Amino acid sequence: MKYYFIIIAIFIMIISFLGSGVTTSNLDWYNNLELPAYTPDGSIIGIIWTIIFILLFLSISIYYNRAFRNKRFYFVLILFVVNGILNALWSFLFFGAHLIGAAILEMIILEITTISLIILIRPTSKLASILLYLYAIWVGFATILAYNILTLNI
Repeated sequence: MKYYFIIIAIFIMIISFLGSGVTTSNLDWYNNLELPAYTPDGSIIGIIWTIIFILLFLSISIYYNRAFRNKRFYFVLILFVVNGILNALWSFLFFGAHLIGAAILEMIILEITTISLIILIRPTSKLASILLYLYAIWVGFATILAYNILTLNI
């Protein structure tokens, strides 16, 4: 068995657990906010994030397995780690610290890193790149949602 599969899976699980732990412990605050009518139910959000994390695992695993070990390879791995940290940080900013504005700015950076991963991975594997599309779409949607939450609760 290849150890990188395990390392990638553990990293993604840590990011997932950190984010969901902060989110779950602050749902009372979130449920007291005025939310846009199009806000998805929490169970839908959980399903979407589960799918995104699975697709992220597959994408990075495919890339890791196929890419040449050059500067681009190591840059993509560093960007993947930064993206994961930003992913968890968003939960801390939004749900933990209740800093919706800061969370929105952070989400813009998260979106930039996600789109950068899509672009950088594409030459090595079109499939691995496509697997990240849902992630980019969701982060864009979540950014708009957070902005509307901010404006509704000023």
